[in-house]
Amino acid sequence: MRVLVLGGTRFLGRRVTERLHARGDEVLLVHRGRHEPHPWLPVAHLRTDRRELAGHAERVREFAPQAVVDTSALTGSDVDAVLPVLPRVPAVVLSSQDVYEAFAALRAGRHHSDGPLTEDSPVRAERYPYRGLGYDSVPEDYEKLDVEQRWLARGAVVLRLPLSYGPHDWQRREDAVLRRLRAGRRSIPVGPGELLWTRGHVEDLATGVLAALDRRAADGMVLNLGETGTPPLRQWFEQIVAAAGSDARLVRVADEVLPPDVALTAQQPQHLLVSVERARAVLGWNPGEPATRVAESVRWHLAHPPDTTWTDADTAADEAALAHR
Repeated sequence: MRVLVLGGTRFLGRRVTERLHARGDEVLLVHRGRHEPHPWLPVAHLRTDRRELAGHAERVREFAPQAVVDTSALTGSDVDAVLPVLPRVPAVVLSSQDVYEAFAALRAGRHHSDGPLTEDSPVRAERYPYRGLGYDSVPEDYEKLDVEQRWLARGAVVLRLPLSYGPHDWQRREDAVLRRLRAGRRSIPVGPGELLWTRGHVEDLATGVLAALDRRAADGMVLNLGETGTPPLRQWFEQIVAAAGSDARLVRVADEVLPPDVALTAQQPQHLLVSVERARAVLGWNPGEPATRVAESVRWHLAHPPDTTWTDADTAADEAALAHR
């Protein structure tokens, strides 16, 4: 199958591309060249901003894609720029579980629903959740609901992704724990850590993307991906510590003194626990066992540490928090 991938060089998109290539699909990557691995796969590249794709319409026609995977749309205009250029072929689009109203409630510190969330749960009433916050990596008009609306009108499969982790995770989700272990910290300040936030390992998510690409019966559907069982945040931290072979302890401290990178372990009025039963039924897809996946991820991140260091200020923040146990 000839698959045109929008993005496809970073984290989940990278793994999807690798899996497509490994199984023999012909791939054309459309990306800006900012995160292209070197060396990497012998796949075709169209290095351009997706908003300039109209200027490369002939290249798209020559490739004649039989399917599209959109890994990089963040805004409605991201989709508007490419739809006129792309043929009407099966498409899989990566969205986020931040579209749910429960996500807005979690950020606002209020309770909305008990969950678990399904694809039919209420989505956010307020659009553009990061507008005005000044995040360099998130555009002001970021809105996955806009992305979903446009792609669903074309019959795409929309996959709502959880908190994602694993090899090549540029956000380094486990690093709140691992950075302390690398610094030799023996006590890690945490709150109660009762939050249930569905996570997903990159390998399982990539498997879900390929299954959605191959199962045409799912066209025009929204599907949640993630774990089948989600332990509380504190237990996830404990799994990370164990996978790293450390004897460090998680030490309960007062919520108000938690360092920012462990603030989610404070008492939270809203969970983000998501059901993936529809994806399992429609796609015949089953993710791996969470503890095993955490161990795989931790091994990779220990072998590939970030270019950051633990500072005296970090030590002071932890010690100040631990004084309030």
